[in-house]
Amino acid sequence: MRQRRRILAATTALVAAVPLAIAAMSANASIPPPAAGWTQVWGDDFNGPNGSLPSSSNWIFDLGHSYPGGPANWGTGEIQNYTNSTQNIKLDGSGNLRITALKDGAGNWTSSRIETQRANFKPAPGGKLAIEGRIQMPNVTGEAALGYWPAFWALGSPFRGNYWNWPGIGEFDVMENVNGINSVWGVLHCDVAPGGACGEFTGIGNSRTCPGASCQSAFHTYRFEWDDAAKTFTWFVDGQSYHQVTQARVGTNVWNQMTSHAGYFVLLNLAMGGAFPNALNNNQPTPVAATQSGHSMVVDYVAVYSAGGGPTTPPTTTTTNPPGGGGSAYSELQAESAVDRSGGSVAPAEGGSGVHQIANGGYLKFSGVDFGSGPARQFYARVASGAGGGVSGLVEVRLGSRTAAPVGSFAVGNTGGWEAWRTIPANISNISGVHDVYVTFTSGQPAPYVSVNWVKFGT
Repeated sequence: MRQRRRILAATTALVAAVPLAIAAMSANASIPPPAAGWTQVWGDDFNGPNGSLPSSSNWIFDLGHSYPGGPANWGTGEIQNYTNSTQNIKLDGSGNLRITALKDGAGNWTSSRIETQRANFKPAPGGKLAIEGRIQMPNVTGEAALGYWPAFWALGSPFRGNYWNWPGIGEFDVMENVNGINSVWGVLHCDVAPGGACGEFTGIGNSRTCPGASCQSAFHTYRFEWDDAAKTFTWFVDGQSYHQVTQARVGTNVWNQMTSHAGYFVLLNLAMGGAFPNALNNNQPTPVAATQSGHSMVVDYVAVYSAGGGPTTPPTTTTTNPPGGGGSAYSELQAESAVDRSGGSVAPAEGGSGVHQIANGGYLKFSGVDFGSGPARQFYARVASGAGGGVSGLVEVRLGSRTAAPVGSFAVGNTGGWEAWRTIPANISNISGVHDVYVTFTSGQPAPYVSVNWVKFGT
């Protein structure tokens, strides 16, 4: 699923077996244990009562026909209206999430789309990250399937609150399928559109049939791996690799543009119609009169795993800087002690104080922050959010001026409440010396979306 139109022709891949344990599982299995050397860093097994919605601690609902202020029809030409109705999305009580496309009596389609609250999924330096899901595509084929477009994918965090910086922020399509075809597509989107290093609006993609049973009739495990040391992206189905893109293929600058920001968020959706299914229907519009309503993408679990690489936790020092900065970048800069501030209000936080409920346009300024010889490569913020569904934004770091280009950022949405504090990391450019530091807040919505306790930096 991309933010702009693309056409992807069916292709065939050579399949290579990889040393990845894929266990036979029932449809209501829990998340499987990671393979040797891997650690699960996030996951949802969709266990819960029949008819309940997926966890709001894990997921944000995307509603309507576009992001607020973003491209119409999600930039892809798809026609459905996304809802958070249990008619369209629910847990089934057997350990699965069901996203169902429905057509009403007037011919209007509805479905659902969700994205993870977390938007900082990326490997540690020199390490690996895997995004994996066990999914059954809508069990419909032929003319009755025309227009069905299930997808499991990831977008770069700077997309949140902007919605017009695709494809430069990067997109990994872990699993796509259209029109009930027995094939899985894996695609990378990057650089600029049209054209660019990824040949947009098509992207760099490949496809293959699902091993054994068809994609529509059975669950299969779809996995994407990002290897920071090898500088590769690799796609798998049931442990078999079928697509890979290297840094050398897209170039160092494009690769860095995709990989140097705070990370990615994961999405699940079932679209109807749009550029991709239309393209594989002889460029004719979909869905059609014969397209059947009521089929579901069924998701057993989604998990994110990491392996290898350097540490990703912040420095252990808890030394507090003097008010307004003027101290070490590597100890906590208390939000309420900023020398200048716009937005939010000072209130108690975790035994001290913080700046609460900051909205778009807010900022914190810390003067004369000393990075020493550094270089600092990490930024950490202690944040919380009780923002409503679909409300999120960026926490950005700028040096010297609050209008300077950000040197790093991460996205944040609802963390489970205004007192549900989390430490979120982001990569930054190599920083040394003494600087005035501005922490700025950017969102596409006017509502408050983040509270901040402290910020600090790491090497």
